[in-house]
Amino acid sequence: MRFFNLISYAGLLTLSNAHKSPHSTRANTFTHPGLLHTATDFKRTSEKVNAKIEPWITGWNKLTKSSFTSLTYTDNPKDIVYRGSDGTHAENYPSLYKDIAAAYAIALYWKITGDTTYADKAISILDDWSNTLTQISGSTDMYLAAGIYGYEFANVAEIMRDYSGWPASDFNRFVSMMIDVFYPLSHEFLRDHHAAAIDHYWANWDLCNIASVLSIGVLSDNRTIYEEGIEYFKNGAGNGQIQNAIWKIYTVDGQALGQGQEAGRDQGHAMLDFAFLGAIAQMAYNQGDDLFGYLDNIILAGAEYAAKYNLGYDVPYTTYTNSDVTQTVISNSSRGDIRPIWELLYNHYGVLKGLDVTYTQKYRDLVVSDGSGAEGGGGYYGTTSGGFDQLGYGTLMYTLK
Repeated sequence: MRFFNLISYAGLLTLSNAHKSPHSTRANTFTHPGLLHTATDFKRTSEKVNAKIEPWITGWNKLTKSSFTSLTYTDNPKDIVYRGSDGTHAENYPSLYKDIAAAYAIALYWKITGDTTYADKAISILDDWSNTLTQISGSTDMYLAAGIYGYEFANVAEIMRDYSGWPASDFNRFVSMMIDVFYPLSHEFLRDHHAAAIDHYWANWDLCNIASVLSIGVLSDNRTIYEEGIEYFKNGAGNGQIQNAIWKIYTVDGQALGQGQEAGRDQGHAMLDFAFLGAIAQMAYNQGDDLFGYLDNIILAGAEYAAKYNLGYDVPYTTYTNSDVTQTVISNSSRGDIRPIWELLYNHYGVLKGLDVTYTQKYRDLVVSDGSGAEGGGGYYGTTSGGFDQLGYGTLMYTLK
């Protein structure tokens, strides 16, 4: 495994600012909480749930019925997380994604109800991991672990940062873990892609690491790290750069449709890209950077393309070629895959901005038509890692009206 010397980057990263106390009176350049959710979001959600208004109350019921939203949940921190076989160590990364899912659900419960027993439970999970984890390893899949679980873990800590029962020293230790364990791998991957050809890794590898870098920057109050994520989204060299991730735009019946880089691979991964793109755009938007609107709403064009095809409609397709593959047809593998990612996209583009979200809305409707009427979170979409690649609970947290 290759690690750069983080200390040598102290000037670049302004790490002295990264470990500011959450209780500091110093002004900073970021809104807190300001990743996937803001104070305004929590106020709206709490008011709607308390008033038992739909669909928020149905989303709330989905959250509270999860086995992960439990004060008796037992976490399982590791000193080294392994994802992918290195020929020696057994993979153990499910412990991490399950503990994050629990911490997130429990943190939401606290923010919506004010019940501090849930706040204490959430920070106990965060503290256990920051007291234990020293490294992420395995095969090159370690970069997926750093990216996916990095952005998810940062989001939990961002929710909890204003809890008066979380001492500044413990918060700072968690931030140090994110800076020392997660960030180096995400930074390294975006910089040199494990010395592979620049187009070797699928878009989702870049995208999860963009999300990780961006979110760690906000959590640590580090503008340089945050801007690294924004810059790569716009101008990076790999497949996660937005015009590589959504590389071909069509106009069909007056609507823009964007062919995704993974459309010829399989639909599970093609839609995973929009799990990450939605999260990236939402987190940036809450800090004043409108990536949703970037390049004439290119993320929406891609989402509409993916949703339309996965709903059973035909879409145009252009042969995709890179240094590894030539894909002459769109893949029907995993067509119709269900992920809790559509409420975020539907509410921003359709409700907030009033744009045409025909197929995004239909896919949102399909996901919530499981009998519960709401998007779930970790644990609702399978027990393997794919069911935990997104934090979920979008009906509860992203519904605007």
